[in-house]
Amino acid sequence: MDNLTHSLVGALLGQMGLKRKSGLAMPTLIIAANLPDIDAACLFWLDGVQHLGFRRGITHGPIAMLLLPLLLWAAMLAFDRWQTGRGTRPSARLPIDKGWLLALAYIGCLSHPALDWLNNYGIRLLEPFSSKWFYGDSIFIIDLWIWIALAASLWLSFRRERRGEAEWQRPAWAGFAAVSAYIVANGLITGAAERMASDALAASGQTGALVVASPPPLAFWRRDIFWRTQDRYGIAGFTPGAGGHIDLTGQPTGMDDSRLAMWAKADPDARAFLFWARMPVAERHGDALLLRDQRFMHPLAEDRFQVRLTAPDTASRAE
Repeated sequence: MDNLTHSLVGALLGQMGLKRKSGLAMPTLIIAANLPDIDAACLFWLDGVQHLGFRRGITHGPIAMLLLPLLLWAAMLAFDRWQTGRGTRPSARLPIDKGWLLALAYIGCLSHPALDWLNNYGIRLLEPFSSKWFYGDSIFIIDLWIWIALAASLWLSFRRERRGEAEWQRPAWAGFAAVSAYIVANGLITGAAERMASDALAASGQTGALVVASPPPLAFWRRDIFWRTQDRYGIAGFTPGAGGHIDLTGQPTGMDDSRLAMWAKADPDARAFLFWARMPVAERHGDALLLRDQRFMHPLAEDRFQVRLTAPDTASRAE
């Protein structure tokens, strides 16, 4: 998910009452909710699309989930001591409860991969022990409706707190319940869409197809469906109550091109892209191959998720 969503979730956890557990609880929750995305620093040293093979990996795996909260906890304790030593520690800040502050760092940090798993971009939850990608396929990577629900519940909670009302946590809890129900509902829609497409493909004799149902921006109730067999791929659409339609013919994936393995071996962009790609497609463009992923063939996204591959002696970078 985007970092605004992660930050709002961290703040929501605080407004649900966790910020009263220790001094620096709220900043700890918000920073922890974003902390695994320190892997974005790879953009400074990785060229082209090579970041696709690095992001959502090691900093989202079990070792990072153990170590990152500890590092944040130590940094927060040091910051509190530094302010105390300078005489600038806010008098209204609660005393530091070391146990609770560490627990909050873990809660915030663990919320990050839980949210990232929900979309179809992918996350390697077991890195470095396994490079397997995991996908929830239920929530678009930037979800306006989640933004609205989180922001509204936070605003109501903060307003009640400023007014001195006793139950200022209630709007935050309501927002948490609403977003949780929204996620579950989207998961059910994805499951129904994928079953529809799988059944239609199986009825046409195309068994064992990979089917991915992805929510489009804004229209969360709809699903764009991508399917592929060993050598063909196609699309479908689904809306609850209205059923769906599916292209059962498809077109060649191009992944059986005899040049692909040798050319990709010599191109670091192609290797990173193919490591990340869930549904790769190789299209012939003259003497070159254009590597793309079915999930991101939309005109607004394709420039960021494609690699132009040529013979090794003239291999070019991603477009």
